[in-house]
Amino acid sequence: MHVHENNGKKIGWTIALNLIITVAEYFGGIFSGSLALISDAGHNLSDVISLILSYFGEKISEKKATKNHSFGFKRVEIFTALINAISLWVIGIIIISEAFKRLNGQESISLRLMLGIAVIGLCGNVFSMMVLNKSRDANLNMKAAYMHLSYDAASSFAVIISAIIIYFTRWYFLDTLVSIFIALMIFWSGFGILKSAVHILIQGVPEGIDFEEVYKTIQSVNGVENVHSIHIWSINSKEIFLSCHICANKMETDTDKIIIAINSMLDKKYGIHHTTIQIERIKICDSGTVCCK
Repeated sequence: MHVHENNGKKIGWTIALNLIITVAEYFGGIFSGSLALISDAGHNLSDVISLILSYFGEKISEKKATKNHSFGFKRVEIFTALINAISLWVIGIIIISEAFKRLNGQESISLRLMLGIAVIGLCGNVFSMMVLNKSRDANLNMKAAYMHLSYDAASSFAVIISAIIIYFTRWYFLDTLVSIFIALMIFWSGFGILKSAVHILIQGVPEGIDFEEVYKTIQSVNGVENVHSIHIWSINSKEIFLSCHICANKMETDTDKIIIAINSMLDKKYGIHHTTIQIERIKICDSGTVCCK
């Protein structure tokens, strides 16, 4: 609970800071004529949306399990991460659309204003990253929020470099190119989170877990003749679940001993704490898999 509260406070601070940066970059882009700065403001807006969703995701996931929600509300983390990824893609499409409109004719740009606001944006994003740094791997939700900030810091840096180059070369088309670059970064950052979130929602085997290796390890436990109907999945980015049917050796009378050995092994080797293990001595399943004889 203490970890969730700390994450919530950190996200709260970064929401306030990034909201200020978003407003500053948007109006700075309007008055300076820089699409790159407006694009960066759009990316920052996605940060704000991401952070707000992350904040509520952290709060809701703290709720305890109920009779109607026996797993609790931990999967809210995945839904918020999914919405974060989709919001990134929507903003990226808007930026690309505006960039292509400007390819035919570049508007004049106030480079000093563009550069000043971009520096403020970069400093704000770096500070936000420092606030969330220790919690960035806490869960997929926090990872999504941190990734938003890191890519936005990179886009702010790109705006600064483009402003400096334009100042000396007058290559105003760079402003549009940087906007497209920012949009591509947004698509890429959204894809990673989207892929992970969907994989969890369709109950795929968690990343870092080798299904065949787990299967063989369970098979090697004393008293186990065969393993079937094995499923490995997760409800969020941290908690892994496993269920399986075990064909027990008929000479082994203490089936609790088998379950304890399997659970201990799964905990130590794979960090799997939630298991459902069914012990069988006769053929009682019709799944088409190898069953007890």
